[in-house]
Amino acid sequence: MSPQQSDTDTEIDDEHSLATEPEEEAHLEDVVPEAIDETVEEQENIEQQLEKAQETIKDYWDQMMRLRAEIENNRKRAERDIENAHKYALKTLIENLLPIIDSMEMGQNAAVADNATLESIREGSALTMNMFVQVLEKNGLQQIDPLGEKFDPERHQAISMIEADGAESNSVIEVMQKGFLLNDRLVRPAMVVVAK
Repeated sequence: MSPQQSDTDTEIDDEHSLATEPEEEAHLEDVVPEAIDETVEEQENIEQQLEKAQETIKDYWDQMMRLRAEIENNRKRAERDIENAHKYALKTLIENLLPIIDSMEMGQNAAVADNATLESIREGSALTMNMFVQVLEKNGLQQIDPLGEKFDPERHQAISMIEADGAESNSVIEVMQKGFLLNDRLVRPAMVVVAK
């Protein structure tokens, strides 16, 4: 290669490099504004998504706080209902017992009256007792009077066993104390004497 040719090549390279630099700069100037615009759009899009997410979080938080308040109100209402149930559970029974108290007071007044007889006192006492038993039965209490029945260890408590003529073995021949069921649940077993 001759020195002239190498100078010429250098000039061509310089021309070529000078020619490419403005083209590249022109090309970069076209691309950079587009990239900036895209970045701005992406940033605005992200900000919108963030605002939507914050609104959604706020809505969920409000819903959670309302539910929490509702749960608390339900808990307080249930506590109040239970407290009232404990306080007033016997209200109906007490209302039903009031006429019996009145009847007993009348019986006491009749017993101290000048014209009181033993028979009238017995009748009044029997009527009062019948009223009392009816009130208890109305409220789910049932008497266990097993005289003549077969001994049932689930409902009867044997006090003693004795020989009894004409009585079937293992049957109740005497009731010392009646038993009671409340809504078919044993409250007190009947105390009985059983035949051997």
